[in-house]
Amino acid sequence: MSTNPERAVAYVLSKYVTSYMDKDVLVLDQETQTREAARMLRHYETDDIIVTDAEKKPVGIVTDEDILSKVSDVTVYAEATKLKEVMSTPLFTINEKSTLQDALHKMRDNNIRKLPVLSKKNQVMGMIFQSTIANVIRNATTTTPRLLSPPVKAVLGNLGFVLQFAGVLLLVPALVATILEDTTMATGIYLTTVLLLVTGFFLNSYGEKSSLNLQQASILVFSSLFLLSLFGTVPYLYVFPSDETNIEIFGNAFFSSAAGFTTGGISLFDEPENLSQSFTFYRSYTQLVGGMSFIYLVITAFYPESKLQSMRGFISGRTLHMKELFLTITVIFAVYIGIIAALLWFFGEKNIIDNVSLAMSSLATGGFTPTSTILEGLVWQENIILMAAMILGALPFTFHYAFVRKKFLAPKLGKEVLTYFGILGGATILFIGVSGLDPLQSAFYSVSASTTAGLQHNSLAGLNGGAHTILIILMFIGGCGFSTAGGLKIFRLFHLKDCKSFFSKIKRKELSPQAKKELISTLIILALFPTISAITGLHLAEIEQVPFQDAFFEAAGVITTGGLSAGVIDSETDTATKIVLGFLMIFGRLEIIAIIYIFVPRLS
Repeated sequence: MSTNPERAVAYVLSKYVTSYMDKDVLVLDQETQTREAARMLRHYETDDIIVTDAEKKPVGIVTDEDILSKVSDVTVYAEATKLKEVMSTPLFTINEKSTLQDALHKMRDNNIRKLPVLSKKNQVMGMIFQSTIANVIRNATTTTPRLLSPPVKAVLGNLGFVLQFAGVLLLVPALVATILEDTTMATGIYLTTVLLLVTGFFLNSYGEKSSLNLQQASILVFSSLFLLSLFGTVPYLYVFPSDETNIEIFGNAFFSSAAGFTTGGISLFDEPENLSQSFTFYRSYTQLVGGMSFIYLVITAFYPESKLQSMRGFISGRTLHMKELFLTITVIFAVYIGIIAALLWFFGEKNIIDNVSLAMSSLATGGFTPTSTILEGLVWQENIILMAAMILGALPFTFHYAFVRKKFLAPKLGKEVLTYFGILGGATILFIGVSGLDPLQSAFYSVSASTTAGLQHNSLAGLNGGAHTILIILMFIGGCGFSTAGGLKIFRLFHLKDCKSFFSKIKRKELSPQAKKELISTLIILALFPTISAITGLHLAEIEQVPFQDAFFEAAGVITTGGLSAGVIDSETDTATKIVLGFLMIFGRLEIIAIIYIFVPRLS
């Protein structure tokens, strides 16, 4: 199964108990007479009886040994003795979504050798035995090594599911292009959809959809975003000028595709209005796919254990709160898009496709605009609407979920949301004071930076150093955790309170291992964001012959997927640089830490 016995055992122990339980379980009411129970034991050739109460809930267990030892004379007392008098209680059970490792721990802690497996409704589904788990472990260490190890198969299986899911989602812009009779663009999008579906099917045939640890989840998220960006280049190949070389066209297409799926939003198109509406709709839609749908995969790798357990279900098959959460959030964001597009229609341009595209780009904190002039003539109401949309995209998904599912999260502003608004409000006041722009435009840019949406009216190359610094800091911080925004995320700032204890030899022992890992991760990300931006900025300043201040600002927009631009990167930037920048946007979408998890699994 694997050339590494430890990994093989760890893999099988991560399997659900339902995969190995014995489904033939005898379940009887507690009022059943022991004589009848003994007869049924012989008839069904089993050794155990799960005893239930009047409400059909399991309350005890009776074995054939119990009947023999506790009923001294079966012929005399069995008629009068009932199962409730001889059953063993309390009954230790295990949930259907528990793993074999969970079962082993419970058996060890309670000194038992078997556990009834219960469904969500507390109904008996089967029985998991210690001997069965022992055989599974034995087989895992003795099976002849296969071509693909279980962890690799787990990543491939989940990756196949992700690509198929994305392929289905991209049918929407394909249908829009078909309705608009844009044959060329429809062909490109349909081809992308087919590539995603076929590749997903191929990976599923070699993979296995099972649970992942953080390192494997990080590999999955990186692979997902990379393949999405790669396959997403196809429609762009139909758009970029054919007089360029093949490698130049690919570089432009990959950069643009990555800017979409990562919600980076930096555009190589100076005049998007010259493009077809179906293509601009596709660009904005890729931001929605990358920003909203695949945030679930990002959450799996990057968030604390309390959130990790509920979010991991999306890729491992668990249904904890995931299906309900996913459907609810999808509906909520669809409603958001409809409302924002309707308001933009009411106050401004009467073009529903452009309005929907702009609404998706704002809510997904992506930054693509349907035309280069669409933000120029906005009335103040439209500016307010777009700012509200960007802020909605930067708030935690659980905040939106609370509006309709109070049981998941109390419908109130949490500490993280309040901190976000505090930082945004303070930064906006400072930016108004130092930028020289009017208050509404200053507020717009502050919101655009803090949400990492990247919507902007004009190039920001002319801003002074103080204004650039404020916007860069806002992009570095980003929005709230569990949102479509990029950056460090507000919740990680809370980890910094442990810095003093962490660097004190005496107080460090008081920190839990989880707190130490979270703090280390935060410090690594906090150091890498400006470091990568500085190195990238130096390169851009040299090759584009622009001031370092503008180049650093542009680089910060790339790595944070902030998207605000000083006009440094364009279609004339050399191809190799654009491909590298595309990867940097993927790293930024992964909040950098996933790359650390891949190569330094100890931190995960």
